Amino acid sequence: MFVQFRTAYLEQGLLVVDTKKTRTHYIKRLAFKIDVISILPTDLVYLVFGINATVARFNRLFRLARMFEFFDRTETQTNYPNTFRILNLIMYILIIIHWNGCIYFQMSNWIGFGSDGWVYPAIKNEYASMLRMYIYSFYWSTLTLTTIGETPRPEKDGEFAFVVLDFLVGVLIFATIVGNVGSMITNMNAAKSEFQQRMDGVKQYMEFRKVGKALESRVIKWFDYLWTNKQSMDEESILGTLPDKLKAEIAIHVHLGTLRRVAIFQDCEPGLLVELVLKLKLAVYSPGDYICRKGDIGKELYIIKRGKLSVVSDDGKITFATLGDGVVFGEISILNIAGNKNGNRRTANIQSVGYSDLFVLSKDDLWDALKEYPEAKRMLIERGRNILKKDNLLDEEEAKKQDLEQESTEEKVRRLEGLLDTVQTRFARLMAEFHSTQAKLKQRLARLEKAGRLEDSDSFSLSNMSVSVPVPNAEQSSNKDDEKKEDEAKEDEKEGDKTEDKTEDKDEKSDPPKEDK
Repeated sequence: MFVQFRTAYLEQGLLVVDTKKTRTHYIKRLAFKIDVISILPTDLVYLVFGINATVARFNRLFRLARMFEFFDRTETQTNYPNTFRILNLIMYILIIIHWNGCIYFQMSNWIGFGSDGWVYPAIKNEYASMLRMYIYSFYWSTLTLTTIGETPRPEKDGEFAFVVLDFLVGVLIFATIVGNVGSMITNMNAAKSEFQQRMDGVKQYMEFRKVGKALESRVIKWFDYLWTNKQSMDEESILGTLPDKLKAEIAIHVHLGTLRRVAIFQDCEPGLLVELVLKLKLAVYSPGDYICRKGDIGKELYIIKRGKLSVVSDDGKITFATLGDGVVFGEISILNIAGNKNGNRRTANIQSVGYSDLFVLSKDDLWDALKEYPEAKRMLIERGRNILKKDNLLDEEEAKKQDLEQESTEEKVRRLEGLLDTVQTRFARLMAEFHSTQAKLKQRLARLEKAGRLEDSDSFSLSNMSVSVPVPNAEQSSNKDDEKKEDEAKEDEKEGDKTEDKTEDKDEKSDPPKEDK
């Protein structure tokens, strides 16, 4: 219990190691109560009933819960779960036989040793030893529970009842053993059964399509190779339930060392290597298969995981070189290096000698990953050029020409971007002028409407005046009205000129000097 108080536990995937929290967590669990019952000092009963009262230690059986917990954890963490399940089942059977033998010996003690032919013989001579007592009881229990042997015939009612109960328990145990063992064997052969079904389906298809015997034999040998090398597993379906982060970590652990063998990828950014690792695909080639032929456009990079490849002549009769595990080829053709004299085409015929496993990285996957790593892209192309220079396969003039074309294209793009910015600036300026002119027109219309309303109100007031008031001459009044309108119009023009001067000043400040030139 002291150890359990300090045993860490998982909470939402995090390991809790704080002593106070682990102690509180353990006390709240049912396991704490069971452990307390199992350590109660029931041995003190011996002081009252004597040393033969072994039943007083019955509370120790509650510790079996710890054993079951240990089995559950081990089964989920072991790499051999089926073997562990079989051993676990055997142990359970032995424990049941042991307990049943102990009950048989105790019943013989209650009835009387040697009192009849069913109970344990009288304790004398060779039957008096402790080893003989245990072996005899264990043997009787095994015969009864497995129902595979003859046991002494019971003579008393209690003996009959115990034997009947043992037979029933034995039937249940036998059914449990058969069911569990059958299930374990099925699980152990599940992969092989699935593989065999897939192979049978291919055979039926080839028979239906009247495929030749030679090709059919090659297909069957290819399946045999997959099964022999444990490559029948579908990695995508197995890893499909894992989150992307764990998939990436597994792929890095499995393939990163292989990818670092490629010369052009050495010292690359870790992020780029992770991207490329996730894009590697495993391909299996049969004996005699061509991985690539001379003159083919290179679209993949190959890394030999297992097997041997031969560089052969066009007719396949002459072998120039042999490639083994870890060799990389095809890396230059997927980089599209300007000035490559081979024009991204294969320069040799490569053929598989036996069954070969190759990692394949396609050109599209590489360039898709390089979009986010421009510096790595530049470095890879530079390394590829150095390799071509070393092999005298780089046309430097053509490379410079293509670089200039690429640079001129980039310059055009930059120029178009500058023109677009200028157009956007001018459009914004025109919109500002339009809005200011619209505001001026609204103000002038408002003043004219106000002047018209004042004129109407003055004429209405003059018509309603009394006769005693001297009426001014019509010509004088009209002249005054005209003078007022002219003064207001002049004021409006002055205000409009001021606002136009302000807008022109702003435009001159915003316009760059290059525009005037």
